[in-house]
Amino acid sequence: MAKAWLMTMVLTSISISSLISFALAAEKFNVVGKVYCDTCRVEFETKLSEPIPGATVKLECRKVRDEAVTFSREAVTNVMGGYSIPVEGDHEAEICKVSVDKSTRPDCNEKMESWEKSQVELTTQDGLADPLRTANNLGFMKKEALPGCPQVLKEMGFPLTP
Repeated sequence: MAKAWLMTMVLTSISISSLISFALAAEKFNVVGKVYCDTCRVEFETKLSEPIPGATVKLECRKVRDEAVTFSREAVTNVMGGYSIPVEGDHEAEICKVSVDKSTRPDCNEKMESWEKSQVELTTQDGLADPLRTANNLGFMKKEALPGCPQVLKEMGFPLTP
């Protein structure tokens, strides 16, 4: 009888410990995304778009009511233009956005209004079990479009204007 009671206590302890670990782990997120150079100046990616290594992005979470910043972290893109930002805590009552901050390319550093920021949900209350959160790709525009852009846009079905 004592063995059964001891075994029950051990299993209960393991279960409670696992639940606590799971709950704590669920409040850790990883925001990933990519920064690219819009070489055609069309404010979306094409096959001529290029990754921007070394670009700086910033994740900020703000309270809805007074817009006070509750979390802020920067990251730098890798050689493929990708970034990864670890986040701790549940930010259910906040609006969290990743924004491009700085390009390392002098020829491609004009911010795109439509792809300057991307909102991400950082809460366990959104129905998503995966702690990996992917932001929309963000970018900068090249100063002048590449010569091959009209052909690429034509291939994509966009009518060319004279």
